[in-house]
Amino acid sequence: MTNTLPTYFISHGGGPWPWVPEMRALFAPLEASLKQMVADFKTKPKAILMVSGHWEEDEVGIMGAAKPSMFYDYTGFPAYTYEIEYKASGAPDIAARTLDLLCAAGIKAHIDPARGFDHGLFAPMEVMYPNAEMPIFQVSMLKSYDPADHIAIGRALKPLRDEGILIVGSGLSFHNMGLMRGGGKDASAAFDAWLFNAMKAAPEARREEILNWETAPAARICHREEDHLVPLFIALGAAEDEAAERIFHNTNEMTGITVSNYKFG
Repeated sequence: MTNTLPTYFISHGGGPWPWVPEMRALFAPLEASLKQMVADFKTKPKAILMVSGHWEEDEVGIMGAAKPSMFYDYTGFPAYTYEIEYKASGAPDIAARTLDLLCAAGIKAHIDPARGFDHGLFAPMEVMYPNAEMPIFQVSMLKSYDPADHIAIGRALKPLRDEGILIVGSGLSFHNMGLMRGGGKDASAAFDAWLFNAMKAAPEARREEILNWETAPAARICHREEDHLVPLFIALGAAEDEAAERIFHNTNEMTGITVSNYKFG
């Protein structure tokens, strides 16, 4: 009997927040949620496959390094945050298995031996596994952001869940940087309410809602570009017929922004 792991869509917070004391205090509710997520695992993963809202390619890229480097994809933070090291190992063998699954599904993909960890990975992982003991690798989004294509990517990766691999989409359910410091309260609440109802719908209806997410209330206010929402499509695709549970809900993120995280399966 297999122990099928769930999949997740999580918020990864802002920049290198776990290393900046005042930011870490600001994101204390998210930190508690991420720690609880690890505590709740019934089966400890062998490795984590993470899809970050900070990596997109023309075709799916798969991190292949055994010891990934760091990719500091943020600006305006203290100098020491550009010397952070998250020393988790990669998972080259699982990356190769991932490539096989995608190719078998007719999805163009390649191994990227040089890609390093971006903050969509190393910020939440610093909280979840501060000792960096969990092997982890990233899979990119497609530049198209097409919901159907990303659901298909998740569908192709579903067998990994029975092989001890945890699939995590790392983004944000609200990502309009211009409104993060004010002005996004009502729009984020409206979109979050839609997202909750969509995630709790029956599988067919849920899929239809996600395929047409741009028609949701305030959709393009909350996501001028959907790079931070797309990881949800992959997490959902890998568990598309299974129930969703909201595992984090904060109505006061930063300046009153509403954000949520979900578990599938």
